[in-house]
Amino acid sequence: MANKGPSYGLSREVQSKIDKKYDQDLEERLTEWIIAQCGAGVGQPEAGKTGWQNWLKDGCVLCELINSLSSGNKPIRKIQSSGMAFKQMEQISQFLNAAEKYGITKTDMFQTVDLWEGKDLAAVQRTLMALGNLAVTRDDGTYRGDPNWFHKKSMENRRDFSEDQLNEGKSVIGLQMGTNKGASQAGMTGYGRPRQILNNNP
Repeated sequence: MANKGPSYGLSREVQSKIDKKYDQDLEERLTEWIIAQCGAGVGQPEAGKTGWQNWLKDGCVLCELINSLSSGNKPIRKIQSSGMAFKQMEQISQFLNAAEKYGITKTDMFQTVDLWEGKDLAAVQRTLMALGNLAVTRDDGTYRGDPNWFHKKSMENRRDFSEDQLNEGKSVIGLQMGTNKGASQAGMTGYGRPRQILNNNP
């Protein structure tokens, strides 16, 4: 962690809950994909959560990953390893900007401090999963690795109906509304009125 003392009380409780969301099996799958996608040049992390964080922390591996998913111009032109904190955080930010342009939604994005300070590595996993899902869905020839590692996202299936078809649909009673099967309300009394009991016997 980055020059950060231990947390106490509520902070420790919150951090503990966040840490429980981290998935060790997912870490292995994501590591396998990143190496397959970028090549052996990105190295391999040490086992465990801290090793994985240190592997991704300077932003170089992440930048290589997003570049490998682009067939044309690379979104990040200059990737350089640096020991300086602000340079590392800048590269993480460049990855996040490029990932957003690639199609990752803001809700699936982690914050720079989630990775750099190790505040929420589960959020980093979610972003990388979303990136893998999108890469498999796009199927543009840039994805490398086993397609079964990720789920294809559902795409928009737009339908265009003519005015006649729309008008025809208005006359159909949907089954969720029930059916009256020819029954009518004839002979029923209005709401709130007492039931009429007639005694015909003299």
